[in-house]
Amino acid sequence: MTSRLLPEPSTPRRRTVVKAAAATAVLAAPLAAAATAHAAEAPAFLHGVASGDPLPDGILLWTRVTPTPEAVPGSGKGPDIEVGWEIAEDSAFRTVVGRGTTTASAASDHTVKADVRGLRPATAYYFRFSVEGVHSPAARTRTAPAADASAAGLRFGVVSCANWEAGYFSAYRHLAARTDLDAVFHLGDYIYEYKTGEYPAAQYTVRPHEPAHEIVSLADYRIRHGLHKTDDDVRALHAAHPLIAIWDDHEFANDAWSGGAENHTPGTEGDWAARQQAAKQAYFEWMPVRASTAGTVYRRLRFGKLADLHLLDLRSFRSQQSSVGSGDVDDADRTITGRAQLDWLKSGLAASDARWKLVGTSVMISPVAFGSLPAHLLGPLGELLGLPEGGLAINVDQWDGYTHDRKELIGHLRDHGIRDTVFLTGDIHMAWANDVPAQAATYPLSPSAATEFVVTSVTSDNLDDILHVAPDTVSTVAEGAIKAANRHVKWLDMDSHGYGVLDVTAERAQMDYYVISDRTDKNATTSWKRSYRTRSGTQKVERVDAPVR
Repeated sequence: MTSRLLPEPSTPRRRTVVKAAAATAVLAAPLAAAATAHAAEAPAFLHGVASGDPLPDGILLWTRVTPTPEAVPGSGKGPDIEVGWEIAEDSAFRTVVGRGTTTASAASDHTVKADVRGLRPATAYYFRFSVEGVHSPAARTRTAPAADASAAGLRFGVVSCANWEAGYFSAYRHLAARTDLDAVFHLGDYIYEYKTGEYPAAQYTVRPHEPAHEIVSLADYRIRHGLHKTDDDVRALHAAHPLIAIWDDHEFANDAWSGGAENHTPGTEGDWAARQQAAKQAYFEWMPVRASTAGTVYRRLRFGKLADLHLLDLRSFRSQQSSVGSGDVDDADRTITGRAQLDWLKSGLAASDARWKLVGTSVMISPVAFGSLPAHLLGPLGELLGLPEGGLAINVDQWDGYTHDRKELIGHLRDHGIRDTVFLTGDIHMAWANDVPAQAATYPLSPSAATEFVVTSVTSDNLDDILHVAPDTVSTVAEGAIKAANRHVKWLDMDSHGYGVLDVTAERAQMDYYVISDRTDKNATTSWKRSYRTRSGTQKVERVDAPVR
């Protein structure tokens, strides 16, 4: 890639968040039309544009070019083609501050990235790509505050678990329409690996996967990623805000660990290492994410003195999940993070001078015991939470299955006086607001060492979907039983699909939970459901009566 940053104009024109984002609606609208208009032409930008991993002086830009009609995702076909990019202070591209070129080739599935530096902190920019006189849709992005800046506030969208077959991605559309976000966090399961009609069952499938079979090869993963970026709401989200993403298991296969997965059969689906490598390659090709240590997604981003964001990879290094009830969940030799990543996280938390230490974790860290639940609830809860049909008390795919790592991490927070740590979590298709107890068995006598906000799924099955019942029926019983057995769980919602908006100031971090009206309705509406916050210095969550405006 070659790039050139242009000199700044003598009178820089900074934009406020609202003013800069006011043009976002104008930018997002043409995305759906662009794919249709150029479907029979080439070169074309059929998969939109995206940005990610904002830095104080830079941003990662992404697109995918279709150089010839046969060069579809996963085909391996199509010539190399030069792609230009430019980034500007305004949506009309009158004040261009940087431009460069890179090459799209079949080796990278004709995806390209430009890691642009030399930008101003906390500033909105607009970018686009071009090839042979054809421009991509334009998009908006934003840089992070300067590392030493005392930012007054930050606001992030938070999402996870977007299963194509289960419904439409209306949550993305509603986040794209917001003009007040610094970025969107995606906490995993951006795609799902299943064959069509497997999850959910065929009679509940809203729209079919491509390819129709379970994805295993590099071409398969590329096709599935490409499919997602033909979705209007996906492209609108990426055109409106920078994305900060980590993976969970379904970017590979269900319940993935370092040496395999529950949904991987070596005898018929080949070598796990080859499948994992193919999934990672496609992920880094198709996502606006910088590869980190050893080709993983654990990395750290800073948002001034207000927040450090520590992002985890909880699939690449973990030990195989234990059998529930086997007693080895406390084994010191078993790990969910791997030694190097856990040491990296601990040292980063201890060294941070930011007010808030945000930790992006794809699976829940808070302990969950289930006590005595009615038999008809154990099966569906087991499906959501990784429990066996017998419904025992440990979710072995989450930190509950790797208690030694959790004990070491929580003990590190306590022993080093690390305060204002907030875990941000997806995975389980429910919304939760939790204190994270230093010792779960003695809570609330044991103090809380951190807090955790868990967002529900964009579309993936929740309790109601599995049982095919109306909201607030059986879930009311289950929610009451879980809270009774887990006093650190202050709220959970087993019924909804939607997203979160995390608002951070020096005084508090608040999660506003939003739900969509119907995941099967492409035009689903959104509404506020509940808000919880943690005030600085408390390590506890408390309910708030209204969302941040």
